[in-house]
Amino acid sequence: MSEFVVAAIQMRSGVSPQANIAVMDELVREAASRGAQYVQTPEMTGAVQRNRAALQQILASEADDPVLAAASALAGELGIHLHIGSTAVAAGNGMAANRGVVFGPDGGLLARYDKIHMFDVDLDNGESWRESALYRPGEVAQSVDIGGARVGMGICYDIRFPNLFRDLALAGAEILTAPAAFTRQTGEAHWHVLQRARAIENGAFVVSAAQGGVHEDGRETYGHSIIVDPWGRVLAEVEGDDPGVVIASLALDDVKAARAKIPNLKNARNYRVDGQQKTAEGVRVA
Repeated sequence: MSEFVVAAIQMRSGVSPQANIAVMDELVREAASRGAQYVQTPEMTGAVQRNRAALQQILASEADDPVLAAASALAGELGIHLHIGSTAVAAGNGMAANRGVVFGPDGGLLARYDKIHMFDVDLDNGESWRESALYRPGEVAQSVDIGGARVGMGICYDIRFPNLFRDLALAGAEILTAPAAFTRQTGEAHWHVLQRARAIENGAFVVSAAQGGVHEDGRETYGHSIIVDPWGRVLAEVEGDDPGVVIASLALDDVKAARAKIPNLKNARNYRVDGQQKTAEGVRVA
């Protein structure tokens, strides 16, 4: 495949999975009608709910999750690859997984990825987040073939850990993803530069659908769903935080061209820091 049409869906998910499914359905259909072969939704497509007790009430297993069931049916009906950027699913022992799932054009499940890096931070404006209090972190990096393109899966905070995306690129990923629910504060500061940096470092496309606006649970997310090329140029972006669809046609040969010009994936060397050999434990790439 030399040309691949992709779409990033921007949402403002609320606390009701059924309401969010209806919005997802409308926007995915719009993207498919505009020629998208791969459509990505943002992190926490199913529900943005900061109240842990309330979130626990709507958690379901992957097999019983209504968002994933709707996505599977939609992918099969439209004949597209549909990437649910993430949704919360029950993971046992009172914990959840922040799980991204990719469905194929026949509606079958192609890949799942549980967010590895937990957003445990205290921000200057008083916001405090402890994802690890509810979410069980993933342990396996995941890439998946979709119609001749290799896609590496990340989620939101993962974008700040360049080694994860480097491992995915070394495993063959040509398109890297970080569907997100970035806070407005961190998005205004770092969203664009992080997306472009991961693209440049790896000579890869980056596609990141985002949540945007003020949500029912009170949180505010940055929006600006984005598609970046391997040279770090922004191909398409949702300007602002309103729900919508952004589409770009990716020339996959641009990946080869960028990696030929700047062959840093090949040129990397092992080294020691202060006389000690440093090796990252790393992650397995499935």
